[in-house]
Amino acid sequence: MAVNVDPQEIAKFSELAHRWWDPESEFRPLHQINPLRLDWIDQRAGVRGKRVVDIGCGGGILSDAMARRGADVLGIDLSTKALRVAALHALEAGTSGVQYREVSAEALADEAPAAFDVVTCMEMLEHVPDPSLVVAACAKLVKPDGWLFFSTINRNPKAFLFAIVGAEHILKLLPKGTHEYAKFIKPSELAGHCRAAGLVVNEACGLEYNPFTRRYWLSGDTSVNYMIACRKPA
Repeated sequence: MAVNVDPQEIAKFSELAHRWWDPESEFRPLHQINPLRLDWIDQRAGVRGKRVVDIGCGGGILSDAMARRGADVLGIDLSTKALRVAALHALEAGTSGVQYREVSAEALADEAPAAFDVVTCMEMLEHVPDPSLVVAACAKLVKPDGWLFFSTINRNPKAFLFAIVGAEHILKLLPKGTHEYAKFIKPSELAGHCRAAGLVVNEACGLEYNPFTRRYWLSGDTSVNYMIACRKPA
């Protein structure tokens, strides 16, 4: 089976893998938004005691946090280096309840359909050639009545200005070249992928940033960064 992956994207994040757990590194924004998105997910799905798969987990920032909330977490990614960093951090931090595997979402969906109560796929869809295939795999992985959470970046002039020009070139919150505008995904497109995969879209939530206070917060504005919550019908 052809793997839905861009080798250049894997190489890009693999080069930075050793910096995943440095809160002042290129991954600082992920560390800063992690409590917000963790609470948003937990308030809806109640992760304690649930079996969760984190698709495109990278160095395990969200996976580790969900495990600390009492979830049984499997983090998957296709970056060998990032997964090694994630596993080492779990060992050093003494985080139980989290495991990591190098496997694609599509391959895991064939291997373990309807095996998870919760599926998370954060900041990953804008880095793959065909996001609809990932959404379909996520839908296959979740149990009936289970929860799915996706986050990505909208595609419009404001998102280009904020997420690429602002974040990468002016504020230098992210390395240049982290994102490609053409790969950004409109909420309507993501909702369409979800519905095509048999999911019900429950709600959307925006994530905003103030460069002066360096503060992030959740809002109803999905014009740049956003998350959506879905359910698989029982």
